[in-house]
Amino acid sequence: MNQPVIEMQAVGKRYGKLTALDEVSLTLGEGEVLGLMGHNGAGKSTSMKLILGLIRPTSGELRVFGHDPGGSAANDLRLRLGYLPENVQFYEQLSGFEVLDYFARLKRIGIGIVEPLLERVGLGHAMHRRVKTYSKGMRQRLGLAQALIGEPRLMLLDEPTVGLDPMATRDFYGMVDELRDRGVSVILCSHVLPGVERHIDRAAILGQGRLLASGSIDELREAADLPLVIRLRIARTPESIAEALRGHGVLARLAGDGRIELTLPVRAKMAVLRELAADPEVVDLELEPPTLESLYAHFDGTLRDRVEAEPASAAVHDAQQGVSA
Repeated sequence: MNQPVIEMQAVGKRYGKLTALDEVSLTLGEGEVLGLMGHNGAGKSTSMKLILGLIRPTSGELRVFGHDPGGSAANDLRLRLGYLPENVQFYEQLSGFEVLDYFARLKRIGIGIVEPLLERVGLGHAMHRRVKTYSKGMRQRLGLAQALIGEPRLMLLDEPTVGLDPMATRDFYGMVDELRDRGVSVILCSHVLPGVERHIDRAAILGQGRLLASGSIDELREAADLPLVIRLRIARTPESIAEALRGHGVLARLAGDGRIELTLPVRAKMAVLRELAADPEVVDLELEPPTLESLYAHFDGTLRDRVEAEPASAAVHDAQQGVSA
């Protein structure tokens, strides 16, 4: 079995009394794309800085390609990494070509890679224009080209689709698929969830520095046990459909587009589909399993419920201690 590209074992990071990361354990394999999800302050950027070796963990163990990213092998490791920060900033008086040439020299890579990389990210037509004339999306593309210098084996992409239009976003995810096919490991950090799940192998959901859930989309769906949604076109009322399928735990309502929306337990999926397929009045139906957005909302909501309960639990504990005293 190949050694994981990243191994995090109970990694914690504290700044005084503030806990930015709380005993997080994660692995990333070769050629795997991990979606790192979470709200602002969840611990995503802290995790990336730890992997890059920019900060050191307070506790736990972290290995990148088998080495301490902040140790003696740090310089060599960084040549194998590509990083696209959330807020891309460059020298605005330089052209796109000059910016990429500068970063290529920092990575000890020849100038010959600059033009092909700019063409690859769709900036060939603007490579000799000053960066100050670039749009937000063009700067993001230049940042991606910078991250690709040197054919890195590990890519860290922090909110990479910010500022990109739908076509550019599609092209970006196509590039992520291409990197995975070439065996490059990718951490994709994003809070823009629609469209992400088709391009990741696993998701890790962080909240308040804690790892709330980790696994493939199917594994997260199983853990969350959220209901499925079926939307169908049928010339019947929601009440009659719900009554016919009552034994399967189905709820029905009229959706805004005139279709009937059913919610049902995962375990009832095949039985309900068989009954609907046999109903001659059903014109069309669509099955929608829980999306990454709904899974994130579920696990994040579970955290909020737990946090809100903690003060009450602490008060009960203190009261019990007072009585026993």
